[in-house]
Amino acid sequence: MNDAQLSELGDITLGISACVAGENVRFDSSSKTSHFCMKELGNYVKFKPVCPEVAVGLPVPRPTIRQIRKDDVITVSRPDGSGDVTEALAEYGKKIGNYSRNLSGFIFCAKSPSCGMERVKVYSEDGKGSTSDGVGVFAREVMKANPLLPCEENGRLNDAIIRENFVARVYAYRKWQLLEASGLSKHKLTTFHSQFKYTVMSHDLIAYKELGQLLARADLPLEEMAEQYIHGLMAALTIKATRKKHANTLQHIQGYFAKELNSDEKQELCEQIEEYRKGLVPLFVPLTLIRHHLRRFPKDYLKKQFYLAPYPAELKLRYGM
Repeated sequence: MNDAQLSELGDITLGISACVAGENVRFDSSSKTSHFCMKELGNYVKFKPVCPEVAVGLPVPRPTIRQIRKDDVITVSRPDGSGDVTEALAEYGKKIGNYSRNLSGFIFCAKSPSCGMERVKVYSEDGKGSTSDGVGVFAREVMKANPLLPCEENGRLNDAIIRENFVARVYAYRKWQLLEASGLSKHKLTTFHSQFKYTVMSHDLIAYKELGQLLARADLPLEEMAEQYIHGLMAALTIKATRKKHANTLQHIQGYFAKELNSDEKQELCEQIEEYRKGLVPLFVPLTLIRHHLRRFPKDYLKKQFYLAPYPAELKLRYGM
């Protein structure tokens, strides 16, 4: 993604747990600063830090709170059951959930009883046992309010594949937000999809076919078609893009140069795609060669593919894939 394309996206704003953004708002007055978020991604996006505990009136420092299961009800309070803030956290989550329509993603603090997306500890009422199947009360409401919003936890962003996937979804969703704001039309929707064909192919071949079939229908109102489309697209992008899927996509792109490349150049590209598929080189290696050929033999359709430049290259997210 070049400077001109970045400027077209305007300000990209992500919600983030304040402790992950480096604010000392945890129960012990510490933070859980994410280097990737604040020192790398933060060069390209703006963050809106949120601490639900502080927002509902809890002090810093403060006694710890936890999720506690009483029969079939989960509450959030101090370990002894006092200071219940379940409803306050939920209400604040709904408030931020409404605001999240102005956001292009959200990064939550892992395992937090308020902000954890998954695997949050839920303690038994007597405190002698726990399970790790809870969802943070605040995070649940934010995600419920906008199921399309790309969301991730700080801890999971240490995984190269998850990190790349999250950032790609953020930029894809931002492009959709701008498309929607510009006023939808069937032509705009079809053009948008044409830019995401190879991205979808690298994640889910079934969705690739289904989204194309959806846009070919003549019996759906535009608003309904657009809603089904963006839900299908964002769902597809959450599916892991494997080396096999990427290799298949790269081979499809390779076909565009069938008439221009000589036999040695074709062989070189085939070998790099195969080496990537086997795990011998990262994804940026065959992609770099493809972009080289694209500069030599410009093709407007390929130039517009989100797959080839989904976010700023400086983030180097495909170096570890």
